[in-house]
Amino acid sequence: MHSKTTHRSMRCASAIWSDYVRDALNKTSTQQFMKFAAVGIFSFVVDWLLLVILTEGFGIDYLVSTTVSFLVSVSLNYALSMKYVFEHRDDMSRKREFTIFAILSCIGLGLTDVLMFAGVTILNIAYQAMKVIATFCVTWYNFFTRKKFLSATN
Repeated sequence: MHSKTTHRSMRCASAIWSDYVRDALNKTSTQQFMKFAAVGIFSFVVDWLLLVILTEGFGIDYLVSTTVSFLVSVSLNYALSMKYVFEHRDDMSRKREFTIFAILSCIGLGLTDVLMFAGVTILNIAYQAMKVIATFCVTWYNFFTRKKFLSATN
């Protein structure tokens, strides 16, 4: 008898959890973040590969390589984000939209460079691993600031 009650309770908890997850995944903001993450992962791969190629292949200092690879990936990210993730605001020109995107991205670059410097130079973390850590941290800043300042749907 106790076993049947426990089994029933577990099934009920599982159903509640399934409903919670399904509801969360169906939210517009969750779907938007998932698109943002997909664009971000693609941009990150371009960023990371370019960083390694410039640093290892061409012998460029990791901070210079970080900046160059970041700027290339930001341009790609802008094009993909404004096409697939965020709705263009009717009250904003494309020039102003890109300017805001660029300003927010420069702040993100500054955060990335500070994290890269601190991780590599001070904490002695390999630059490749530190790039992953820095990108994860800066992703949250990027999503919420771009959503606030650029998206028609807030």
